[in-house]
Amino acid sequence: MRLLAAVLMLAPVAAVAAECRDTTFEGASYTVCEVQAGEDLRLFHSGPDGAYGSFRNVDEALGAEGGALGFAMNAGMYHRDLAPVGLYVEDGVEVSKLVTRDGPGNFGLLPNGVFCIGEGFRVVESRSFKKTRPECRYATQSGPMLVIKGKLHPKILPGSDSTFVRNGVGVSEDGQRAVFVISNDAVNFHAFARFFRDELGLPDALYFDGNISRLYAPQLNRHDGGFPMGPIVGTVVPRG
Repeated sequence: MRLLAAVLMLAPVAAVAAECRDTTFEGASYTVCEVQAGEDLRLFHSGPDGAYGSFRNVDEALGAEGGALGFAMNAGMYHRDLAPVGLYVEDGVEVSKLVTRDGPGNFGLLPNGVFCIGEGFRVVESRSFKKTRPECRYATQSGPMLVIKGKLHPKILPGSDSTFVRNGVGVSEDGQRAVFVISNDAVNFHAFARFFRDELGLPDALYFDGNISRLYAPQLNRHDGGFPMGPIVGTVVPRG
């Protein structure tokens, strides 16, 4: 499979939709990017030549329609061939199905959940999602849930020594804000979840991944590289 040709640098963007900032919480550094409902937020996985795999390839593909990435991060777990783990919906098309059984690894640490982009934003526990099937133009499943209706995931431990750079998304109660977070220091699940709940005041939050977590934030002159990614979430802005 041939990926889209890479360029040395991403083309400059005329405007950046997401507001990104660096902050600290309990001595650890985080980067926060906030998107408002109505902004052009999408999920990306594949083009005509296969999985995009990188922010650069998504940005190049958007250039064909006069767009560019305003902000982006990896958005869920994936198999070795970069196929999404669990539910993945792109532009109204279900690419892979919802998984509700428990299992190994972080994804199977129930409850896990789905990040849904529709008229607004939602983070929904996976089994509740199966019952209600909310309308999502884009959706990605991941796990575990970090915050569920204001409460931390019951299985994450405050004293855990399992620390990684981690990323995820939280949604405001009214569904009008999606807040994407990446830790710049290694943190455990408990600290990461409390950042969403206690520092950002978000009632629902979902873990995307750890260790391979990456961010593209031109406001901060940041473009993380690394191994090829599966699902990617990002805003689309006019190309400058």
